[in-house]
Amino acid sequence: MSLKRYYASKDNTITNAYKDSLTTRGVSGNMGQSDILETFSIYGQVSSSTGLSSELSRILIQFSTSEISTDRTAGTIPASGSVSFFLTLYDAEHTQTTPDDFTMVVSAISQSWDEGLGLDMENYTDLDSSNWLSSSGATRWVDDNSNILEGGSYKTGSNASPLEYHFTQSFDTGFENLEIDVSHLVEDWIKGQAGGGLENYGFGVHLTSSDETANNSYYTKMFFARGSQFWHKRPIVEARWDSSKKDNRGDFYLSSSLVPAADNLMNLYLYNIVRGNLTDIPAVGTGEILVSIYSGSEAGAPTGAKLFSPLGGGVVATGDVNITGSWVETGIYSASFAYVSSSITKIFDVWHSGSGGGDSSVQYHTGSKITPKTFDSQNYNFDQKYVSKVTNMRSTYDKNETARFRLYVRQKDWSPTIYNVSSNAIETSIIEDAYYKVTRVSDGLDVIPYGTGSLNHTRLSYDVSGSYFDLKMNLFDTDSIYEMKFTYVINGNYVDQSESFRFRVE
Repeated sequence: MSLKRYYASKDNTITNAYKDSLTTRGVSGNMGQSDILETFSIYGQVSSSTGLSSELSRILIQFSTSEISTDRTAGTIPASGSVSFFLTLYDAEHTQTTPDDFTMVVSAISQSWDEGLGLDMENYTDLDSSNWLSSSGATRWVDDNSNILEGGSYKTGSNASPLEYHFTQSFDTGFENLEIDVSHLVEDWIKGQAGGGLENYGFGVHLTSSDETANNSYYTKMFFARGSQFWHKRPIVEARWDSSKKDNRGDFYLSSSLVPAADNLMNLYLYNIVRGNLTDIPAVGTGEILVSIYSGSEAGAPTGAKLFSPLGGGVVATGDVNITGSWVETGIYSASFAYVSSSITKIFDVWHSGSGGGDSSVQYHTGSKITPKTFDSQNYNFDQKYVSKVTNMRSTYDKNETARFRLYVRQKDWSPTIYNVSSNAIETSIIEDAYYKVTRVSDGLDVIPYGTGSLNHTRLSYDVSGSYFDLKMNLFDTDSIYEMKFTYVINGNYVDQSESFRFRVE
């Protein structure tokens, strides 16, 4: 699983907008229990001796970083630098006007605040904290020098130290969701002030200062709040990372001058399963492990001496017989190398320790027989089409389970010989870059969009049995039907596959 969602612990809208009478402002109004969050700028509704009025609305929202810290300690999410965090607020359609061509700011709030119990977003009659004037009760908003502020206290502009606590997003139509990479801020929240980071008081979301002070209005941009009945549109901080594993045991190629050096590197994995659970090898732990390659026969056993390997991957010098592998996650180790012995067509990987040296080291595991394939530049099909099937698909899943989906793929119009049909199972095609998405059928909402690009957080893994991925069912609301689809990278392009697979969460 390569994404995890964290839901808001509190949120509120604060405003200095005029009430219906246009004589008093709703600066003490609280909207902490509303199912909507709102930000706007209204210019010129009221005229006074100081000129035309400016009315503003801003959003306060906070997420618990203790849950994120707990998940990191448990290994549920990767270490800092290997995961990105995105703040997402979902657009809420409404019957009022919606502005276009504006920019919104997300900043770290610099003092604690209370959510409050207010609901009134029209006349601002629910007086509670927090609000435009106060963070909680009689406590006013203040800057770092204890100067009284209005509209919240944020680490923005000259108050930002560092400026990585300040993020922006442009809105062209006004109907877009807000989605911003806030990784640096979240990581500093995890560290906390004692660890050289920042105390977590949440995000402030509002228009830029230039839009807030413009001689025109931006009214009104709404998002769903944490109390919304629409489960999939509640605010989230989403952790995204690439957890895909490319195990070439079933798709292993002999090194070739036709292929870039990086693509000649083959990856092998060791899965140490003890009583049904992945478990670290005690003598290895999270450290290095060595792999050596031996020749073998159809009988299925390694023979002879260790084979030499060229420099690259886990091979530190040309002619080494030991490949240095590494710990990936609990119970899983991997090693990368190029194979050049074209005269030996059956090989075995032996995983072992480095203690004792030579053949006296401790052997942990011998992998299954590998038959290297050969890159062929003459027989390439530029119009590759595939038939895909989730082989272990069920109609329903429990909300508390994590399901592993296995994908079988073959080339379309594959025509086997009689011998193949009677003697062999049809091998699955390995798609090196395949991605999934999940959509709610009732309204076409992409609950999990394709995670392509630099993060690749919905990329499928593959091993000798084909492609697979894990999916936590607590990402979905119950009693809805969802549809799973796939896209493959073929000849450098994303090609959506026609098949879809439906399931229900209960």
